[in-house]
Amino acid sequence: MRAAPILYRLASAFLLLSPSASSFDPSRPRSIRRTNLAMAEDAKAGEDPSKPAAAGADNPFNTKKFESEHTMGVGDDGALQYKAVADWITLRKINRAVAEMFHTAYFLQPGDASRPITFVINGGPGAASAYMHMGAVGPRRVKLGEHGTLPPPPTQVVDNDETWLGFTDLVFIDPIGTGFSRALDQSKKAKEDEEGTGPQENPEFWDIDRDLDSLGEFIRRFLSAHGRWGSPIFIAGESYGGYRVAKLARRLQFGHGVGLNGVILISPAIEVDALTGNDYDLTYWLETLPAYAATALHHNKGNHGGKELEAVLRDAEAFARDDLSRWLAMGDALDPAEVGRIAARMSDLIGINAGLLQRANGRIDSTTFVRELLRDERKQCGLYDTSLTTVDPFPDRPTYQGPDPTFAAIDRYYTGAIHQHLLGTLGVESDLDYRLLRLDINGKWKDGRRKHVFEKTQGAMDDLRYGMSLNEHMKVFVCHGYYDLVTPYFHSERLVGLMKLTEEQKERQMRTRHYKGGHMFYSWDASRRAFRDDIKQLYAEATGSAE
Repeated sequence: MRAAPILYRLASAFLLLSPSASSFDPSRPRSIRRTNLAMAEDAKAGEDPSKPAAAGADNPFNTKKFESEHTMGVGDDGALQYKAVADWITLRKINRAVAEMFHTAYFLQPGDASRPITFVINGGPGAASAYMHMGAVGPRRVKLGEHGTLPPPPTQVVDNDETWLGFTDLVFIDPIGTGFSRALDQSKKAKEDEEGTGPQENPEFWDIDRDLDSLGEFIRRFLSAHGRWGSPIFIAGESYGGYRVAKLARRLQFGHGVGLNGVILISPAIEVDALTGNDYDLTYWLETLPAYAATALHHNKGNHGGKELEAVLRDAEAFARDDLSRWLAMGDALDPAEVGRIAARMSDLIGINAGLLQRANGRIDSTTFVRELLRDERKQCGLYDTSLTTVDPFPDRPTYQGPDPTFAAIDRYYTGAIHQHLLGTLGVESDLDYRLLRLDINGKWKDGRRKHVFEKTQGAMDDLRYGMSLNEHMKVFVCHGYYDLVTPYFHSERLVGLMKLTEEQKERQMRTRHYKGGHMFYSWDASRRAFRDDIKQLYAEATGSAE
C-alpha cells in the first residue's frame, strides 16, 4: 500500500483559498451578556469584560463580539427565532493571554439557560468548524445536489430545515490556527526559527494534548460567560473531531468538571493507527472491505445476486471476518485452491478483477480501488465519497494524477458559504483571514506524549470507555457514511465490538447508525434528514424528554 501520512489523509478534504475579510468598524456597537452566576468569575480573565477597547497586549487582533437576531422559515420544527453570537474567547496561561478562540453560537429565542447546548468541532487536524456548521447542523447550509453532487457556481446558502437548533443551542468552535482563531504569542522555537525566514506562527496548540486542553478551557469559559452550567451539555465532532470528542468524553468530565449528557462521533477516526495498512497488519484491509462492496453495488459492479445494500453489507462483513482475515493471516500457507475461491468471492463483492486481487494477496488499498473500479469507464471515484466520480484526465499514466472529486472539488463551496454567512448574514468584521482548512497544521501535528519511535499514536477508544464508565447517563452516538474510505464505518463497528460493554451499556448508552453517503454523508438530503431525526431522538432520551 502507498500509505499517506494518516493525519494528512484525515484532513477534512479540501485546501482553502481564503479571501480576506473586511476591516473592523470601531464605531460598531457591541453588547455584552453578563451573568449573575458566581462561576462567571472563571471567565472574567478571558471573556469580553476584560477585553480592552483598543488593540493591546491582551487583544492584539482587536476582536469584538457580533450579535444579531434572525428568523428562519418554517421547517419540521416550525419557525425559529434565534440570536447569533460570533465572538472570541481568550485562552490564558498563568493569567497571560495566549490565544483568541473564535466561535459562532446560536441561541433559540426567547433565551432559556436550561436548554441543551452542543459544542461542535471538525477535524483535520487543521479544519475549521465550517463543514458541520454550513453542511449539517447550523441554521443555514450550503446548497448541494440531492445526493451531494456539486452544482455550478456561485455558492448558494439556504435555510437548513434539518438544523439541530430546534432542540439544542449550538456553539461551533474553530481550533487555534483555523477559522478566525489565532495564537497570540510565539513559542521559543518559533522565535528561534524566525531569523532569516520571517515571522513564524506559534505551533504550541498543534499537539494532541494541548489541542484538547484548549478545547476544554474554551468550553469551561463559554459555560461561565453565558451562564450555561445548568444546561444539558453535548459535544459533537466529525472525522478527527470524533477523535477529539472521544478523548474529551474523559477529559471534560474528569479534568474540567463538565458533565456530559451525550457525545456524538461523526465519521470518526477513533484509533488512527488502524486506518493505514501494511503487509503485516490486518485491520485496515478488513475494515475497508464492506465500504468497497457498498461502492461496487452503487456503481453496478461485482455480482451481488440482486441483493439490496443491507444484505450486501452483511455478506461483506461476514466475508471480512472469516475468509479474508484467514487469507491475510495465513498468506502463502493457505492452499492455492482456497486462495482462488476466496479471491473469486472477493471479486464478486467489490468488483475488482480476481487476478489483481491474487497478485495483491487480498490487500487492495483505497487509492487502488477508486482507480480500478471504474477504469474501463475512465472514471475515478472519490476517496471521501465513492459515490461521486470524475473523469481521469491522464488515463495512460501509471498513477492517478487528477483531482479527487471530493477532496478538491468541495472546497470552493464551503469557503464561499462560510464567508457569505459570517461576513454577510452575521456581520462579522475582521482583518484576519478565515482559514477553512490548513494542511500545514496537519503536517506539523504532534503527539507530545510519544517519547520513543516505537510508541503508538494515542488512540481514543479507551478514553471513550472511561467516560462511559465515569458517567453511566452519558449517551454515545457513532455514525458514518457507507461510501467513506477515509474513516470506513466498519472501523467503528469493529472497535465497538471490542469495547467489552455490558448489556446494560449497550442498551442504555451506545448507539451506532450509518447512512448513504460518504465522509460528509449529510450532503445527501435523505441522510441529513435521517441524521437529524436520530440525533433529536438521542437528545430526548439523554434529557429525559422522550415520549
